[in-house]
Amino acid sequence: MATYDRIAELPVQIEGYAVEGLERDVSSEFTRLSTVIRMRGGGEEGLGEDVTYDALDHVALQDAGPVHDLTAARTLGELCELVEGLDLFPTPPVRDVSNLYRTWAFESAALDLALRQAGTTLAGHLGREPRPVTFVVSLRLGEPPTIDPVSRRLESYPTLRFKLDPTSSWDDALIAELVATGAVDSVDFKGFYKGTVVDQPPDPDLYARVVEAFPDAWIEDPALTDETDPVLEPHRDRITWDAPIHSVADVEALPFPPRMVNIKPSRLGPLRELFAAYDYCEEHGIGAYGGGQFELGPGRGHIQYLASLFHPDTPNDVAPSDYNLAEPPPGLPVSPLEPAIEPIGFRWSGGVG
Repeated sequence: MATYDRIAELPVQIEGYAVEGLERDVSSEFTRLSTVIRMRGGGEEGLGEDVTYDALDHVALQDAGPVHDLTAARTLGELCELVEGLDLFPTPPVRDVSNLYRTWAFESAALDLALRQAGTTLAGHLGREPRPVTFVVSLRLGEPPTIDPVSRRLESYPTLRFKLDPTSSWDDALIAELVATGAVDSVDFKGFYKGTVVDQPPDPDLYARVVEAFPDAWIEDPALTDETDPVLEPHRDRITWDAPIHSVADVEALPFPPRMVNIKPSRLGPLRELFAAYDYCEEHGIGAYGGGQFELGPGRGHIQYLASLFHPDTPNDVAPSDYNLAEPPPGLPVSPLEPAIEPIGFRWSGGVG
């Protein structure tokens, strides 16, 4: 039986839901907002988190409140069908992909609720053993770039591993400093982003210098052009994909069969797409790792939980959120994260979210 079918048959009783805003000042230029979905029924509450990036979309959702009637659903599968047929945005989203992020928020809350009402866990229901989760910390190095964000974290956490976003302003001296740390597990070229603050246009010189300097690192989301493809062709077994992956069809449409892909739950959106991707990768021998979207609440625990069940030993971009602070506090959990699932539901406890 497909993994999704096993969870879709779970009974669920929904009496209503509420929305709760979260906010964190990341820097003087950036405040991160997210919205927690609290779905209630049968004396239990299920939690999900909307990681839409645009503040206007969160404000509109929170101002509108719980306007949808979800009470007709009797199984998790029925609830997912209902949610996927609704317009979850009171005003059109700034970005189309945000529809997937919000669908994930509602359906992950429903999954948590259904499991809690059943008195079981996702691990128990699927018969999977949670395992310690290897993680990396995802960083940008500023403009002008400097090794300081890496070195500061290594001073406090010397075993930390990193996923870094190279930019055309990286010079050979910085690359040499990063190589000397021995702590870079993956590099993300952001080749699919357009009109964002993290855009990195195709740069064959940058690609060549980085992939040669880090021969063991995974290479995420390069832009394949007539100029970059010859540089990357010898390294195809290290190329992974993230931003274009929203479904199994997207994996099948990649320019060549991948050894590894980033299965980012919020980017896939519906539970049916997420679990179909897990099944597909297992059936086709494709490795997977997880990724986050700067979650502030229960969503970070969700992706850590899923990593522990489906891909615990890969470079998961699911580090505890406080590693994203300019000065991470002492005492954070180190990789690998020990499983911290709660006795019922779809929650990761222990203060590592």
